[in-house]
Amino acid sequence: MSLQLPASWSSHLASELQQDYAVDLSLFLDAERAAGKTIYPAQEDTFAAFAATAFADVKVVILGQDPYHGAGQAHGLSFSVLPGQKIPPSLRNIYKELQSDLNLETADHGCLDAWARAGVLLLNATMTVEQKKPGSHQGRGWEQFTDAVIRCLSEKREHIVFMLWGNFAQSKAELIDADRHLILKAAHPSPFSAHRGFLGCRHFSSANAYLTEHGKSPVDWSLNSEQPQLSFNLE
Repeated sequence: MSLQLPASWSSHLASELQQDYAVDLSLFLDAERAAGKTIYPAQEDTFAAFAATAFADVKVVILGQDPYHGAGQAHGLSFSVLPGQKIPPSLRNIYKELQSDLNLETADHGCLDAWARAGVLLLNATMTVEQKKPGSHQGRGWEQFTDAVIRCLSEKREHIVFMLWGNFAQSKAELIDADRHLILKAAHPSPFSAHRGFLGCRHFSSANAYLTEHGKSPVDWSLNSEQPQLSFNLE
């Protein structure tokens, strides 16, 4: 199966998926599935982040590193899990910061679909993983593709907020034009590091202030106001 982006992204990045590394990545994924390995997210959800947030609608980018590798968790949006799953520790800390920063009610689920539909690109640098093998698809080509996504947004759009949490995400700052966009850096929300600068970072209010300043509507960061839809159009 060739990798296929939704239409709003394809016009900007289709040539990227024709490069040798992307062809090799597609062949690798096909071979892993043919060998009977369980790959997350499900194949139809691989590009869910792009299907949920059209290119022209991106207001904020939240960069993760790897999808969750447990059953029933990953569905193509960074930090997000499917409804009914236990809220992961990092996401609990994100919710704590949201409550502290914007006084929002803490969600009773871990599905961030509403954020994606509100203009938040929830992008994992590596977009697939083998079940119970964290990091197993790193170095296979995904990082080259998602770096191209970040560069494309930086070059072709203006006034996007990039939230870079942790050392890995912060290493991507060099791909972003800081004169055209807002780069927010903090520690990773993991329980191992959140107390070192993530909690109290006020990134959510900072993002909305920046968007408002540049004539854009702020992001509605609340999650309990609507049920996750989890149905994306790839056309």
